[in-house]
Parts: sequence; C-alpha cells; structure tokens
Amino acid sequence: MSDGRPSPAAGNGQIVVSGLTKVYGTVRAVDNLSFTVEPGRVTGFLGPNGAGKTTTLRMLLNLVTPTSGTATIGGRRYVDLADPLRHVGAVLEASSAHKSRTGINHLRVICAAAGLPRQRADEVLELVGLTPAAKRRFKGYSLGMRQRLGIAAAMLGDPQVLILDEPANGLDPEGIRWMRSFLKGLAAQGRTVLVSSHLLSEMQLLADDVVIIAAGRLVRQGPVEAVVGSMTRSVRVRVRTPQPDELVAALAEQNARVERTEDGALVIDGVDAPTVGRTALTAKIELHELTPERPDLEGVFLELTAGKAAIR
Repeated sequence: MSDGRPSPAAGNGQIVVSGLTKVYGTVRAVDNLSFTVEPGRVTGFLGPNGAGKTTTLRMLLNLVTPTSGTATIGGRRYVDLADPLRHVGAVLEASSAHKSRTGINHLRVICAAAGLPRQRADEVLELVGLTPAAKRRFKGYSLGMRQRLGIAAAMLGDPQVLILDEPANGLDPEGIRWMRSFLKGLAAQGRTVLVSSHLLSEMQLLADDVVIIAAGRLVRQGPVEAVVGSMTRSVRVRVRTPQPDELVAALAEQNARVERTEDGALVIDGVDAPTVGRTALTAKIELHELTPERPDLEGVFLELTAGKAAIR
C-alpha cells in the first residue's frame, strides 16, 4: 500500500484441523479432532475447562507439536508460513511486555524485529483505542488494556487470520462491546477470526459459527443458529398464574410435563404456547405470563457437554 501499511495476506485464510491428537503421558488432551474455520466469519471455539481448546490453538500456532494429525492455515502449517506475522495474528494470553516500557515502544520493538514500518505501531494503537495510553508504562496498564495491547500486536502485520484465546478477559461491558464490533468488522473484511471463550452469551452475539469440543473431541460444529436449532429438546413455555394447581391438572390431559420453579412460575414442556393458552382459556384460568423459552447457546452447550469430563 502507498502509506507503507502491509496488505492482508493473500490467499485462502481457511483453517483446517484434521485428526489432531496430543497425548501427554497418559492424558489425551486432544483426541482425533477435526474441524474447519472459514474466512469472512467469526468462529467461536467453545468447550469446558480442560476440553483441550488452548492446546489445540497452541498446536495450530506450532507452539506444541501434535502427537498426530495436522493443523493448517491457508493450506500450510504455521511453521511453513513466510513472514507469519503478516498472515496470522494471535493472542493466547494478555499481552506481556517489559513493565517499564510504554505501549508504543513495545509495539515499535515488534515492528523493528518483523521488518514492519515504524508508524504501524501508532496505527494499531488507534485501531484498538489505546492511543491515549500510548506513552503510559506497561506496568500501569489494566488487564483490559493489556488485552487490547495484545490485539494491537497481533494486528501489526495486518493479517488475514486472527486467533484469540479468551480475549474478553478483563474487559468491562463497554470493552466487550468494542471487542464484538472490532472482530465482526474484521470478519466483514473477509478475514478469518477464531475466538476461544467461556462467555457463552457473548459468543451468541459475536459468532457466526461455533466449534464445540469436550474431552478433546469434537461435539458439534456449524452456524450458531443451526447448532442451537438442532437440539431435539422442544421449546418450553414459562407461565405465571394465580391458579397453578388448576393449570397443572388441565395440562395433564395434554400429556404436558410441568416443573414448578422456585420463583413460583411453571415451566411446561411437551406442548407449545398456543396450546397452553387455549387450555387455560377453556378452563377459565387466569394467566399473568405466557412466554416461550427457546434454547440458547448456553443451554445447548451445557446439554452437549454434560458429563464429558477431560480424558485421563
């Protein structure tokens, strides 16, 4: 580019994990794992603690050697990429820097080592909203600021692929909203964005696709809406009524299953909201609330990963 800023890496930014396995002694941290991550989309990489997410990302970035299987970015292993900083940006933990070094100097050191223009450090600080703290020493950065600095460092090469492990750690609600907008914007430019996170409600807002693993194995992959909609559990209905016993008795004839919650509501499974409403009307039962409860990503995640402990 005319301003000296590097262009996004050419070529396909697709991530392909195929038969990836990592064994530590008697522990299978990752077990024959296969999935793909497509360009132009944000993919959430989800799993319980100990599921193998970080190990998988470290194998993808050639920080850990697989026991078997492959992980490629644009058809090549990370170790085989020329100028990898221009192809892949990664943050596996909050940025680490010399505590007495300023944010801008930390980035300029990376630029010098990678052969990138010096002004690129200023550009990425502005990109992540850290320009006001550019000359502040790293030791004075909050955890959220360190997360942003790490992302700034990952963006120095203007990469086609961005890989982030728990990037929202330490961010306040405004910071999380910024992160969501930032990552969606990168995907809209055609980049590949892979994000590991335990914030499932945020992932439902951020991600286009999800890869869910448990005990090192793939549990489910696909667009968020398709994964949520694929669950066989029917839509439940939440009801409030001053006549709960009468409604339970009336619904028994519809073969409905009813649970009473601690806050006095009824959660009904097996019939839809219109059926509940008609049943209540016929029985002359007053309703104060009638709300369908559709599965969300958190509920689906918990159902898919229930009982799947790490492999030992």
